[in-house]
Amino acid sequence: MTHYADAAEEAARAAGKLLCADFRRPRQVNAALAHDIKLQIDIETQNLIGDRLLKQFPEHALYGEEGIVGDQSSEHQWVVDPLDGTVNYFYGIPHFCTSIALRFKGEVIVGLIYDPVRDEMWRGQKGEKPTLNGKEFRVSDRADVAEAVVSVGLSKTGATIEAGLPLLQDMVHRARKCRLLGSAALDMAYVACGRLDAYIEQGISLWDIAAGWLLIETAGGKVDLRPRTDMKEKYSVVASNGVIDLKL
Repeated sequence: MTHYADAAEEAARAAGKLLCADFRRPRQVNAALAHDIKLQIDIETQNLIGDRLLKQFPEHALYGEEGIVGDQSSEHQWVVDPLDGTVNYFYGIPHFCTSIALRFKGEVIVGLIYDPVRDEMWRGQKGEKPTLNGKEFRVSDRADVAEAVVSVGLSKTGATIEAGLPLLQDMVHRARKCRLLGSAALDMAYVACGRLDAYIEQGISLWDIAAGWLLIETAGGKVDLRPRTDMKEKYSVVASNGVIDLKL
């Protein structure tokens, strides 16, 4: 799997270079929604990633936030979020990333999350310990919610916001601190390396969390991912260090 991870890292770094070159410049808005923004740079970045990966692995497919490429029944499927944290990016907040995962027969076997602003590369492969800029890491060992830092995402729809608010209120009272950082993939990466103790969201897409899912599990944590029956291709996720009792 190393050659897949190497290819993903090269693509993620190229994407990061493009994103940083465009950051804080005037940019084209393709859609402005109530709780989200779609930028042309998202599409350009996914095209860059897809071109690089599928040139090396033409028999593979790509499933991304900005569209799909190739035969989706392929045993190998790249799951890509080219710019996770688009609203942060648009407003000049330097907290965003690129997330790339590879699924084989539906199972995630490679996952990378790259924060180009801080030049932090989380990299994981199934059955191996994950690394952050080449150094192994693992989840935190905090078991008491009162000592924990928890990220609660409120998603992008009125329904998921309404579902998330009571959970946020509960966690604000019970946890040491709650955070709403605006990038699901970085939340997952932060849980994996122990910066956060848990991340909870009511409506999330596979491309947001696929790479982080592998990183957390190979770092010793736990991810509870459940399909939402009321929202197509959306999931609720509880990602944690695996020892904390969130009492959800």
